[in-house]
Amino acid sequence: MTASILDGRKLAGSIEESLRAEVATFAGVVGRAPRLVVVLVGEMAASASYVKSKADAAARVGIDADVVRVTAGTTTQALVKLIHEIASEADRPADGILVQLPLPNHIDTTAVLDAVPADRDVDGFHPENAGLLSQGRPRFIPCTAAGVQRMLLAAEIETAGKHAVIIGRSDIVGKPLALLLASRGPGGDATVTLCHSRSANLPALTRQADILVAAVGRPQMVTAEMVKPGAVVVDVGINRIASEGKPGGRLVGDVDFAAVAPVAGWISPVPGGVGPLTVAMLLSNTLLAAELRLGSRAPRQT
Repeated sequence: MTASILDGRKLAGSIEESLRAEVATFAGVVGRAPRLVVVLVGEMAASASYVKSKADAAARVGIDADVVRVTAGTTTQALVKLIHEIASEADRPADGILVQLPLPNHIDTTAVLDAVPADRDVDGFHPENAGLLSQGRPRFIPCTAAGVQRMLLAAEIETAGKHAVIIGRSDIVGKPLALLLASRGPGGDATVTLCHSRSANLPALTRQADILVAAVGRPQMVTAEMVKPGAVVVDVGINRIASEGKPGGRLVGDVDFAAVAPVAGWISPVPGGVGPLTVAMLLSNTLLAAELRLGSRAPRQT
């Protein structure tokens, strides 16, 4: 058995193509493009790279994206004040506001994320948006979780009645994805097990999975022995490890791809899997935020 590849890069390109037309329609109606503001704190190379990829993708679909850079020594209070100022801009309103994570250790991340108005929270991290998702009436879904579900839907992978096992219980991926997969309707109706660092006998749990999602941030921790033959394996991890001949190392996921691919039925690669879809879902959320704020929501393409 050789697993079929869940090509996130190709799917993201298709989503961007649809969004490009929708953004043009929006701009034609309201007289301006949607605007995304990304706040980048400090000089972490990985964060700067992620922000650049988001800004580049926004430009490709016609969304205006501005990056506000803040020194790593800033305070929680100063960052909260900045977010309030961005949200109150009248001349160039921000439809979506995103604070790039992680933040420096001395900053209260919860306070900063809560400062982003719920109607501009295109990352889906505000408690109001998390609550709406938990009630089955989502507004902005966290982008990586939304990307995983979109990947499964695009590949026509059945989720109803299947056992989905998620490794990792973060507010960013694990928890919202568990809610999505358990929700009613397309891409849902699964039985979900959410595993974490205190889960006993993890391999026994993962071997039960029809759909296995690794989102824990530990390089290549999921081995072939942990995967049910024919299972769908979605790798959310992005880890950089040392590699001979590559000074900056190489990117790997939370799944040992070479070992698991011969066992799985479907598998997502790293890079080129979930990562591009996370960005695509951010763009979709930004357009949705602009439409909802201005009452100019156009029919969405599926």
